[in-house]
Amino acid sequence: MSWRAVDVEKLISEDHPARAIWTLVGRLDLSPFYRAIESSAEEGGRPAFDPQLLISLWVYAYSQGIGSAREVARRCEHDPAFQWLTGLMEVNYHTLADFRVEKQAELDELFTQVLAALSEEGLITLEQVTQDGTKIKALASGRSYHQEETIREHLQQARQRVAAMGDPRNDGSSPKIKQAQARARRQQQERLENALEELQKLQARKTGEKAKREVRVSTSDPQARVMKQSDKSFALSYNAQISTDAAHGVIVGVAVTAEANDCEQLLPAVDRLEQRLNKRPKQMVADRGYTTRKNIEKMAGRQIDFLGSMRYVPRGANLPNQLPPSAFIYQPERDRCVCPQGKILHRQRQRNVGHGMTYHVYEARFEDCQTCSLKPECCPENKKHGRSVVQLEESPLVMAFRKKMASEEAQQKRPCQRTRSASRGKPCLGHRPFSWWLNRIRNQSRPGFRPAPGARNSPHRR
Repeated sequence: MSWRAVDVEKLISEDHPARAIWTLVGRLDLSPFYRAIESSAEEGGRPAFDPQLLISLWVYAYSQGIGSAREVARRCEHDPAFQWLTGLMEVNYHTLADFRVEKQAELDELFTQVLAALSEEGLITLEQVTQDGTKIKALASGRSYHQEETIREHLQQARQRVAAMGDPRNDGSSPKIKQAQARARRQQQERLENALEELQKLQARKTGEKAKREVRVSTSDPQARVMKQSDKSFALSYNAQISTDAAHGVIVGVAVTAEANDCEQLLPAVDRLEQRLNKRPKQMVADRGYTTRKNIEKMAGRQIDFLGSMRYVPRGANLPNQLPPSAFIYQPERDRCVCPQGKILHRQRQRNVGHGMTYHVYEARFEDCQTCSLKPECCPENKKHGRSVVQLEESPLVMAFRKKMASEEAQQKRPCQRTRSASRGKPCLGHRPFSWWLNRIRNQSRPGFRPAPGARNSPHRR
């Protein structure tokens, strides 16, 4: 064991992101956090940690990809950046975890203030916003995924165990062990009750008794859903949605949903941006999972330029022993199709097959097909009617979208690799532009900060 003097200010460099984060957090309105502190110089009580300190610790931890309160507490013991933030004070992981859980509403409002500050400095423009999603595996095993009958059986057993805890004949253990066992059994019963409630919600969306019986949920994490992973496997997961301002790679919107598909998450992402920043993005960029005809039309209705990857235009299925639909030439000026033998297929009927999409069916005369030399290769099984093909008609907005995406200008507007990486949730505080702007904020003059009475601030910044 040895003793040595430590200059806290020299633990990190002058341009370290931790300094910028501390200064930025200090510029925000933290009054809701201070009002909740009950101890004071007049009333007494145990001094509370300064909210600015706890917030700065969490912001810096997130920028380093750390989300565990225990790991943050461990870093405070040896990591120079965390030591600089705490002023070499010890911070218990319980304090960090409780602060994050109990102050969710205040932290959400604080995130809005951070975005407003960055927008004021010109770091957030919303000229181009990228949207992406990633599947996050839940802390639940596949063996916890059960149907209603199994969940009810486990719940009944859990209730019986809880009821038996008060029986003196079962008190053979020490008081601490009995207390731990009682707490574990109550928690298990609560999890099973939550799982049963979530299962009943899912059953309400289904039609038919068979479909309702097949509904399953996890008893460990009832809100998690089975989703396809990047490696083509399936696991209980959540869908994390991330919106990123492409100018500097700053994450401006985050949401977690239990819906596996991304297509229904684009419009809610726009709503979140409008709610937080009081303005809508000028351009949104997303991949194929978000690019549906419905989203194209909705984004056009909101006057947002949308860039995405549209799937091919289907012209019908390729059936075995038949000429493919691509062998038939469509003549839009005369609204007809022409087969390889020059026979005409006239439009006979149409059917709506989806949002903004209509199939027009073109069919040849039965007599033309009967005398055609290609009938064995084209439609050998047709006994009562001629060969038919379909032609897709899309709405004008979707057709305009396809034309726009085929242009060279639209391809050049696609985000660069760094922006796409940021949109997938990689720490944005590590990017040079973000660090530069935060350090510029730190160097600006601002009113002095005084901690609330009874709040423990870092010693070297008092």
